Amino acid sequence: MKILLVASSRHGSTEEVANVLADELRQAGLEVDLERPEDVVSVAGYEAFVIGSAVYLTHWTEEAMDFCGRFREALSAHPVWAFSVGLSGLPKGKISDPHRIGPVLLALDVEDHLTFAGRFDPNKLSLRERTIAKVGGAAEGDFRDWGEIRTWARTIVEALHQS
Repeated sequence: MKILLVASSRHGSTEEVANVLADELRQAGLEVDLERPEDVVSVAGYEAFVIGSAVYLTHWTEEAMDFCGRFREALSAHPVWAFSVGLSGLPKGKISDPHRIGPVLLALDVEDHLTFAGRFDPNKLSLRERTIAKVGGAAEGDFRDWGEIRTWARTIVEALHQS
């Protein structure tokens, strides 16, 4: 089975999560292409999709939202999983209203959407981003749970093998 995994990452954290997901899917025998959403020109030939984005101010990146808009019709004809990465300043990386994350998902019928805690390294951010993060109470550190990420990838594998 051929899967397209797209991940929109500004500072590398979401890209690193996507790499772990892709590795897990490949280890299960799936063929996975990992791309940035803005680089994708066609989704023909893919049987399933995993779409991820960094979260900024409770929204997916423009590149991720644009990808979903450009390929909405094709995506709706196949299984789609989605993930968000960020929100390290909130308790356990959770959000109070999951529908505010990646609002584009509301127009897609996804199999599952999970929000993973991210990494906050102020040295990788612009002054504006650091200021927003500080005001928002983001805690410095790497809060990604690699076990949780690998486990989620295995649930995708299980679902694909059952279909």
